[in-house]
Amino acid sequence: MTAPYVFLAGASRGVGLETARGLVKRSLPVKALLRSEAARAELEAMGIAIALGDALNLGEVEQAMQGESIGAVISTIGGLPKDGERADYLGNKNLIDAAVKAGAQKFILVSSIGSGDSVVALPPQALQALGEVLVEKEKAEQHLIASGLTYTIIRPGGLKSEPATGNAVLTPDPTIAGSIHRADVAELVCRCLQSDLANNRVLSAVDQQMLYGQKEFEKLEV
Repeated sequence: MTAPYVFLAGASRGVGLETARGLVKRSLPVKALLRSEAARAELEAMGIAIALGDALNLGEVEQAMQGESIGAVISTIGGLPKDGERADYLGNKNLIDAAVKAGAQKFILVSSIGSGDSVVALPPQALQALGEVLVEKEKAEQHLIASGLTYTIIRPGGLKSEPATGNAVLTPDPTIAGSIHRADVAELVCRCLQSDLANNRVLSAVDQQMLYGQKEFEKLEV
């Protein structure tokens, strides 16, 4: 890879895999960080370079980012781990620190509605269920904001796996909540990557047809 590439963590499934497809569709060079070989064949078939490493291991992340010029880092990692430590904070912290060291130009972090000031958007029962995860995600968000990197933090609502609807929007309004399809989150990630309008912004992502409660709110077109 001679052109600056996109370094993608979390590409083996969910929003990360959909993001990988979106980046390839835009003919952008991509390197994906994988913990295991499981998704290697599928991603390599798409033309994506693979670096094996665990986001929880800073040395492995730094090694994976060595060599070529990184245009941007995108992280969709997090969620409930099968074993060991949750990656929502520490994994993302390692990615952010390695991105700074590697001279990356931009970092896009996929977080969650309920993190930080969007805590007001979720009902108490949802906050109770997600409490620990949201604390970790907020720590990752704050670490990114303090890193000096140009950043975009995208907080999707409740994730669904159906095909993209095209109705997803970004909003700086932290009180908005709703559901969104993973493929639509990925499309918003790819748009933010190529738009300066999203730089240094914290944005919630929802499907306009799947809001929890109808209200007018500001939308950011990217």
